[in-house]
Order: sequence, then structure tokens, then C-alpha cells
Amino acid sequence: MAVALDKKDVESHVDDTIKAGALRNNKDAVEILSNQSREIIDSLIKLGMDFDKDQHGVLHYTKEGAHSANRILHAGGDATGKELNTFLFNQNPHTIKYGTVVDLLIEDDICYGVTFFDGEETDNIYANNVVIASGGMGSLFQNTTNAKGISADLHGIAIEKNIEMRDMHMLQFHPTVLKDDNPQKFLLTEALRGEGAKLINSEDEYFMSKYDEREELAPRDVVSRSIFQEEQKGKEVFLDLRSFDYKFFQNRFPTISKKLEEININIKKDLIPISPAFHYAMGGIKTDLEGRVSNYKNLYAVGEAASTMVHGANRLASNSLLEGLVFGKIVSNTIKASSFHIKHKSFAKVGAPKKKSNDTNMRNTIRSMMWEKVGIIRDQKNLNDALISVEGWLKEDVGHFIRLKLLVAKEIIKEAISHTESQGAHYINKDN
Repeated sequence: MAVALDKKDVESHVDDTIKAGALRNNKDAVEILSNQSREIIDSLIKLGMDFDKDQHGVLHYTKEGAHSANRILHAGGDATGKELNTFLFNQNPHTIKYGTVVDLLIEDDICYGVTFFDGEETDNIYANNVVIASGGMGSLFQNTTNAKGISADLHGIAIEKNIEMRDMHMLQFHPTVLKDDNPQKFLLTEALRGEGAKLINSEDEYFMSKYDEREELAPRDVVSRSIFQEEQKGKEVFLDLRSFDYKFFQNRFPTISKKLEEININIKKDLIPISPAFHYAMGGIKTDLEGRVSNYKNLYAVGEAASTMVHGANRLASNSLLEGLVFGKIVSNTIKASSFHIKHKSFAKVGAPKKKSNDTNMRNTIRSMMWEKVGIIRDQKNLNDALISVEGWLKEDVGHFIRLKLLVAKEIIKEAISHTESQGAHYINKDN
């Protein structure tokens, strides 16, 4: 998790974030992110969050791509997200109801609640305030680091309700995931390269210097495209960890170490086969800087589901957990300060979401098409072909969740077509 080291580092952190974002960021959002970062991290530590420390008991900061300083905190070695998630739930233990939101109960400029499907039946749940924190849209792509449940459903529902979206074409691909046959890819954290890992191709060439003077620590969009271009030339790409001390590696990256042991990769002898995969959506549901969804009195979005434009055209490494904490707290404080209450209103209950026999095949077709035509390097022909395909599928009798995915895919493709110049993660190849 990125954090400004102190007040003096805020300006540098802001600058790094905007440079990585190809100057598309909302600077006000970036300044909020960085200015509040130290306070929110210190408050977590005070509550008992255990970030990793060095041998002297001092917080250990590492460096990742496009950062100008060592300002990345980590926990559990390479399990920061998991450790933070567990810690926060332990601070606020509560019963979790598992299921799927299938609709937003909206009328005029008020959201009265959601329709919820528990796997057997639906129910309407009403609330004075509704926060969309559903993550990104990884299941739209054939190769992704995202969990299966990160499905873009809420984005699709928002589009159905004519909620304004922003920068949906700005999608980040993580440069280094373990190359295997699993659709959900095992992420090989950028911190590996921050600690000295190198990229090498099947011709034993450390190739990153050909693409960017920052080499392995260039922004993610640059590194992903570089790897993709090597692959397009028929070369395989690997992560080289042979320079690592084995004990250091086990202690610093225990999750990755365990995974590599399971598949019989010895870091001192073997190279790790890697490739890029879809990782993060910079765009999403348009909000203001307090997390309010545009034109709604009591509807909010936060984290990857939202678009504050804090990440611009390319998210700076490790700013995502920080964004969730900073803007999550802002949304919480905004709601607590609000006196808004919904008036009594009852929406008709609907049946279980429609499924069709061809849904699985359609889902796989969408994922393959999005990876091949709306992926790391785009061109107008592929984008136009993708749009024609999606518009055709939307005319077919498809299941509820497939329709939501198609609506999101269409929004991404339309924005990609309308932005004819490359910027950050949106890279247009004009040679085709």
C-alpha cells in the first residue's frame, strides 16, 4: 500500500501519481489521496494493524514501478490486501449476507435500496444510503488477476439505470502473472521488481531497456505493452529471480514462495513464465470527491467501482488499497453527517434473474473477444468489430448477467473508439 512518507513527500507522491496517470488525473482527488494517506495509515497502526518491519523494528518501505521513493508498506510479506481485509473485519465483526445484487431500486434522484438474490429467491432491501463497493470488471477478460466474483454486474446495472459512467476504456493490465491455464491468474507482485527481479525473454535478453529507460520500474502500462510486444515477436517472457537470496525471498514473499514450491520452480535455477493479465479499472461510476454518484442524493460509489479520476489513465502501483481507505472514510463521514432519510416506498418484488442454457458459452466468447480486441494494444478495426459483435449479442435472448456484461463491454468499447489518441493504459496502434 502506497503512503506519503511525511508531509514533504506528499508533493512527490502526487507528482508520481499524475505522471503515471498520463496527466489525466483529477489533481484535487490525488491531493486528497496523498494528504490523507499518512493519517489513515497511522490510525490503522494505532488500532493494531501490523505492517512489516525491518530488523530494527522500523516500518519497512519498498519501491514499485513509477514511484520516485520507497513508500510502499506491506503486511504478511506479500499478503497486504488479505491482512488488511482480515484486520478491518475484526475491527467491526458483523454478519455478512452472501448473494448478488441484481437491481438498484431507483426512482427520480433517490436510491431506495437494492434487489438481492441469495441463489434461490430475490428480496428487496431498503436503506437510507446505498454504497456501491463492488470492485472492477475482471470477468470480462480471458486472463485476469481478479476473483471470479469481480463480475462488472453493478456497472451493468448502473448503465441500465442511465447512471453516468466515466473513463470506462481506461483498463490496467498487470505485467507479471504466472502463465498457466487458469483463467484467474496468480499475481507476481510488482514489489518483486522493486526488490530487483528482472524480465528476460526466451533469447536470454533483458529487454526492458529497449522500451523505457526506467526498465523494470516503468509504469505498468509500459511494462505490460513491452511484454506483449515481445510475445508478438514470438518470444516467451520470464521473471528472473536468480539474484534473490532464498531466505530473504521466503520471508518477504511467503505466498509467492509457497506457490512456486507447489509447481516445482526453484528461484535459484528456474525462470518463471509470465504474461500480462487484466488487473484494474481506472474508470467506473462517476462520482464527486465525496463519493456521491452524480445527480443522486443518497447513492455512493467507492474504490475500483467508482471514478473520481484519482488514477487518471493508469493507476500508480499500490495506490488502490490507499484509495479504498481514504475515499471509503470520506464516504462514511459524508453519510454520518447526512440527515437524509428515504420516504416509505415499496417496490414490486421480481423473480430470480433469468438464465439461459448458452450463458456459459456466451460468457467465454465475450471474455475471449475482449482480450483479443479490447486488450493491451488496441486498433480501430478490432474495436469496431468488437462493437458490432456486442450489439449483435445484445439483440439475442441472453441471461440476465450476460446482458449486464454485454452492456459494460459496449460502454468500454464505445469509449475506446471515441478516444482515438493513446493515453496511458489506452494504447491505440495506428499502423493497422
